[in-house]
Amino acid sequence: MPLDPTKWRSRPLTGADYAVTEPATGDTLTTVTLASEQDVAAAASAADTARHAWSRAAHSQRAAVLRKAGDLFAAHGDELRDWIVRESGSVREKADLELRAAVRQCYEAAALAFRPTGQVLQSEAAPLSYTRRVPVGVVGVIAPFYAPLFLAVRSLAPALALGNAVVLKPDPRTAVCGGFCPAAVLAEAGLPSDLLHVLPAEPDVGQEMIADPRIAVISFTGSTTAGRAVAEAAGHHLKRAHVELGGNSALIVLEDADLDAVIPAAAWGSFFHQGQVRTATGRHLVHASLYDEYVERLAAKADALTVGDPYREQVHLGPVIDAAQLDRIHGLVEASTARGAKLVAGGTYRELFYRPTVLAGAGDSTPAYTEDVFGPVAPVRPFHTPQEAATLASAGPYGLSVGIVTRDTLRGLDLAARIRTGIAHVNDQTVSDAVPFGAAVSCGTAARFGDEAVIEAFTDERWTTVREDVAIYPY
Repeated sequence: MPLDPTKWRSRPLTGADYAVTEPATGDTLTTVTLASEQDVAAAASAADTARHAWSRAAHSQRAAVLRKAGDLFAAHGDELRDWIVRESGSVREKADLELRAAVRQCYEAAALAFRPTGQVLQSEAAPLSYTRRVPVGVVGVIAPFYAPLFLAVRSLAPALALGNAVVLKPDPRTAVCGGFCPAAVLAEAGLPSDLLHVLPAEPDVGQEMIADPRIAVISFTGSTTAGRAVAEAAGHHLKRAHVELGGNSALIVLEDADLDAVIPAAAWGSFFHQGQVRTATGRHLVHASLYDEYVERLAAKADALTVGDPYREQVHLGPVIDAAQLDRIHGLVEASTARGAKLVAGGTYRELFYRPTVLAGAGDSTPAYTEDVFGPVAPVRPFHTPQEAATLASAGPYGLSVGIVTRDTLRGLDLAARIRTGIAHVNDQTVSDAVPFGAAVSCGTAARFGDEAVIEAFTDERWTTVREDVAIYPY
């Protein structure tokens, strides 16, 4: 049967009505009710009640639900793909990447349920002393608009598999594909009621989630500015917050690089999903001997890419998410050219369709080079020595991902070791979401994905001792 995620509901919400629009056309796709701050308490209370039976359920039962969810993500791929494309402005290839990732994440989460949960300790105090990983209880997931399905499932699947309940707040602009779609799939897979609550809402509801004492852990992905607010609030409430934030990742092209291979990879790194991914290539650092040719060829590649409605046309880039994002992108491009950068491709737009843009002569005074643009903009800067490239790549407040292109892979590894970053790719661009997924500096609080990392993130360690008789003390 077809899956209609707009009909999935856990409980009525009490906020305002919100029109979910298609960025490519401006048409209303559906109208959802937003969550209010009062809805957080109701969802957290219901989740806190439901999670006890779920945490005591057989691990094989939890695993079966997650495996079934993986099967259903694949089976309902056509319906879910259309929501991702139309609601987030994604091209079909990017939507397919999200769907494949959702399938994989569910299968991997199912396997987590079978992992050993603790260890027996040597002890002189008690015959039996052991540790056990126990669910934290209720996990709050705050997911962004730019990879809505992927970044929701990446947290909620392992959290559920490990015995927790989840309160999920998707960005209201992608409330369906980032919230109701995974909820509908999990409901069809047999997830018991009240274990997953979807609260599409603005940031004030996220703050209420952090404050609610029944929500034990926050998993947040979004901008650095918003992430600082999340981490600060979580610290006030002595609550764990795992935050993955913005980035301005560098691609380093050494003098021995093959430009025939590099240019397509470089274009993908900067222009994939209109540059609206946190690992996008925001800085192109190119050896001076290749710089002029690189700029020319990257600009030609940008000019050759098609931009349009990804639901109705076969295009390379779709629309950016909304007018505010477009204004920010264009403002940074204009400010960069005003400060001396040369516009060699793009820099124009129609409605929400922004042309892939290449800026030459980027430097420390170029806003599109120093800031997280989150748009299809590729600033290019020359360097002369590997150490200069390492220094440039490590400069600034971000340390998320770096790509290094060279025919000498050992040289690439050596250079990567000198760069302050959570992720490094030799002979690839910067966009990749394999696990473990790390971050450094202002990009977040390090890795929380991969088997050991998610267990650490979504469970607590409990120490237990067992004696045959009551211990004797001197008073």
